[in-house]
Amino acid sequence: MDKNTLIGIALIVLIVIGYGIYTAPTEAQLAAEQKLADQKADSIAAQMVHANKRDTTAHTGDTLAVDKLSAVVQLPDSILRDSTLNLDSVRTAVVNQKKLDQYGIFSSATSGTAQTVLMENEDLELRFSTKGARPLWIRLKKYKGQHDTPLLLADPDSGRFAYDFKYNGNRFISTQELYFTALQKDPRTVSFVANTSLPGKRIVIDYALDSAGWFVKSNARFENLKDEVEARSIALKWDLVSLSLEKHKPHEEAKSSVFYKYANADREYLSETSDETKKLEGRTNWIAFKQHFFSAVVVSDEGFASSGCDIGVRALPNDSTHVKAFSATLGFEKQASDQLDLPLRFYFGPNHYNTLRRTDIPQLDRIIDLGWGIFGWMNRWIVIPIFNFFSSFNLSYGIIILLLTIAIKVILMPLTYKNQKSGARMRALKPEIETITEKFKDGDALKKQQATMELYRKAGVNPASGCVPMLIQMPGLYAMFMFFPSSIELRQQSFLWADDLSTYDSVATLPFTVPLGYGTHVSLFTILMAISTIGFSLLNSKQMPQQQGMPSMKLMIWLFPIMMLFFMNSLPAGLSLYYLLANVISILQMTVFSRWFIDEKKLRAELLENMKKPKKKSRWQQRLEDMQKQQQVARKR
Repeated sequence: MDKNTLIGIALIVLIVIGYGIYTAPTEAQLAAEQKLADQKADSIAAQMVHANKRDTTAHTGDTLAVDKLSAVVQLPDSILRDSTLNLDSVRTAVVNQKKLDQYGIFSSATSGTAQTVLMENEDLELRFSTKGARPLWIRLKKYKGQHDTPLLLADPDSGRFAYDFKYNGNRFISTQELYFTALQKDPRTVSFVANTSLPGKRIVIDYALDSAGWFVKSNARFENLKDEVEARSIALKWDLVSLSLEKHKPHEEAKSSVFYKYANADREYLSETSDETKKLEGRTNWIAFKQHFFSAVVVSDEGFASSGCDIGVRALPNDSTHVKAFSATLGFEKQASDQLDLPLRFYFGPNHYNTLRRTDIPQLDRIIDLGWGIFGWMNRWIVIPIFNFFSSFNLSYGIIILLLTIAIKVILMPLTYKNQKSGARMRALKPEIETITEKFKDGDALKKQQATMELYRKAGVNPASGCVPMLIQMPGLYAMFMFFPSSIELRQQSFLWADDLSTYDSVATLPFTVPLGYGTHVSLFTILMAISTIGFSLLNSKQMPQQQGMPSMKLMIWLFPIMMLFFMNSLPAGLSLYYLLANVISILQMTVFSRWFIDEKKLRAELLENMKKPKKKSRWQQRLEDMQKQQQVARKR
């Protein structure tokens, strides 16, 4: 090591020593810091020590507890181990300090005793907890659950209902952690108030019911808190666990999901058969937690925020008392006013079409699945008005289904008559058809078809005329398939042996499970429906000579009713009753038409007379012949 290096090291050491001496606190500064620490310790100790009287007994457990508390509150050993301290006071002081650090001005609202507040009108009974100002109990008075129990939209105190917000830019607080004071003037209104440590700054959540009906108006107000609460951070977090309210849980699950509507779009929904979550991508009008026959809906007239909102649904397959768990996180648009007001409306009520349609909430009635396209149109404008008309007479709903079936059959009677007459006209040509069949039995099938079509043309028979009326009637059958399972009017309405027309009827319980979805119960209405379908098919096959000699068609006469027997065994008894009555009435119609309104001998005479007159080919026949000629040319190539 040379001389220059030694000099450099020495200079560095001298500089470090000199800097330490220069920056060291003086005795006066040390005394001042000690005095400040003592004052702070005395201040904290004063919060913890009761001035009433000295506790002279110090237990080992208390000493250990104080040791633990000293790690939270930094106080000298001499103070914490002073026998004058009351351990409960120490604990209280620590808790208060932690609350102050976490909740700030809201810390005073984090202590209290939860109480229950009742609100009700003639339709709804709501019970709120003063902790969180949230609903615990949502009861629909005019309806019952299974076994005559109160009908509750959610399992009491099983979900979450809270406004979450950001306080002073870095702390998140939820109203579920705050205790409110309830101010109630009458059974239909209540205001929940959570005060802060600053005068005039508070959270107020108002609820109001009309004298009747299913709506609850709500307004959460963050009064004079614009400087402390970040408006964009406020979000309503609502989780609801739905109770099983119906007899057949699998069917109930298949009808339960979360529905929602964007401001400028049609209503949409999450999957009804699997778990799903979704982030909403536009301003949303309403969110509905839909169960089979009842819904809990939140509506924002201003619309929920276009971002930061999400919804979800989750099945509970191993839970016999619950159906699904719903969730929603709903944000609000930024507000410019000093008062952060969040007005909402809640609908807690039945999925009754006319009830939902009469609200001013766009497309809320579409949470009821009445079918898409023409099927939904038929239900809304034909089936439901007729059903409601008969319901106004306060008849048994079994009788109402009978009258509805008769009405629908009367409306479709012209088509039914035309279809049967078309079949009679084709039967009248049976001898000529048999002649053609015999002539071409060993020949070209295409030539046989051409000869048959020529016969129909000369006789003035359109073979498609019988298919068109049947196709027109098909939407009506499917519309009924959607209407009955969605009709809350049938819920818990009995008829004959069925105790509830909205679910399956059971006349026997099997000691084993029949596969292919049949289950363990025997539905008599479904059996009778299947028998009537076989009877109708056998009678109809006699009306259609084209089916003779066709084994596949004969097989379908038996196969289709058997399939329906398995498929419909767990579907609503009202639906099976309708199809049963429809088959019986159809059989009666066919019998009456064939005996008194359709004279086959007269029809044959007319057709034979037509065959003597030259006939111009219709466009349909000409197109069919052109197609047949093209097929012949293609086959020769």
